Amino acid sequence: MSKIVAEPSQTTPFAPFEWMLSARYLRARRREGLISVIAGFSFLGIMLGVATLIIVMAVMNGFRKELLGKILGLNGHILVQPVERPLTDWQDVTERITRVQGIRLVVPVVDGTALASSSEASGVLVRGIRAADLSRLPSVGNTIKGSIENFDEGQGIVIGRRLADQLAARVGDSITLIAQRGASTPMGVMPRIKKYQVSAVFEIGMSEYDAGLVFMPIAEAQAYFNRGTNVTGIEVFTTDPDHIDQFRKAVLEAAERPVFLVDWRQRNTTFFGLLQVQRNVMFVILTMIVLVAALNIVSGLIMLVKDKGSDIAILRTMGASQGSIMRIFLITGASIGVVGTLVGFTVGLVVCRHIEAIRQALSWLTGRQLFPPELYFLSELPAEVDVVETATVVIMALTLAFLATLYPSWRAARLDPVKAFR
Repeated sequence: MSKIVAEPSQTTPFAPFEWMLSARYLRARRREGLISVIAGFSFLGIMLGVATLIIVMAVMNGFRKELLGKILGLNGHILVQPVERPLTDWQDVTERITRVQGIRLVVPVVDGTALASSSEASGVLVRGIRAADLSRLPSVGNTIKGSIENFDEGQGIVIGRRLADQLAARVGDSITLIAQRGASTPMGVMPRIKKYQVSAVFEIGMSEYDAGLVFMPIAEAQAYFNRGTNVTGIEVFTTDPDHIDQFRKAVLEAAERPVFLVDWRQRNTTFFGLLQVQRNVMFVILTMIVLVAALNIVSGLIMLVKDKGSDIAILRTMGASQGSIMRIFLITGASIGVVGTLVGFTVGLVVCRHIEAIRQALSWLTGRQLFPPELYFLSELPAEVDVVETATVVIMALTLAFLATLYPSWRAARLDPVKAFR
């Protein structure tokens, strides 16, 4: 009578013994030191890759948001420029555009260049503007230190803080403005030189404006630059700059005269296009760090499978299925990727939260100014964490770590117990 031999029962997926063996394989023994070193470098690579990606993307987003906010807080979303004839009817045009639905602020301006001098000299952009409009500019109105109550009636000017520091000028002091084109004389056109009292100082936080912009009463600017009664253009601020196209037709019709419209995207297309290119390139380069770390997981697992060949053979003879063997090494490799990603995610968020304090500390330790505002336009280092981008980075890292474990785990599952015992 033949004996009936019971088939070994199949283990449930991700059984406790699979987790136990995976945890033991992650703990290095003396003769497995090289495998542990590779696993450690894989963990560090994924952690640093994820953290660096999150930090760089947040800083790039912060740069774009801050620059966009400061630029659009000073310059209009749409610039109305005259065509065929000068903009002498700017008051009527301004009033009609103001009545357009969705228009928040309409600012006629007179722009010109000059040389500002006191104890030092610096080239500046002089902008003629009305006092009411100056106080309502989003980036300037809340930062003015001084008085602009009699700005329209007097000859006082408002300058940026960096320009004031460079010229060693304070509120109440006088500076000299020198324009290239002044009065016509028998000797030719002479430069126009005139002294103005500093009525107030503003600070936008963007070095390009704080060091190179001077506000002047619009009537005085017209006289100083020989513009008669016309203005250079009209800056139009809308309630929704991201959908600027919906306002162009209404503004064009409200002008009721030949004008040329330039929106903020056209005026800054090169600048923001360059930021986007840099952002994409940095994302690709830093993704390589995560990819290299994932390849280290592959090499480490292959060495671990080769070293544990006898263990695999014993497990197979004890009834472990190929799926169990594959899951053991899958958990081992994926644990490195998951823990590295989570730690990198945490480190990235912490650094982003304290990025400015870290920058100041590093500047103090090295004795050098990191991210100088003269080059990067901003006085502080911003960081804006985007939820979708951060989730994309985390999912990408987890996916790469999981894919890196598939081949070594499959190879372990396909190992022949007889050959392993030999």
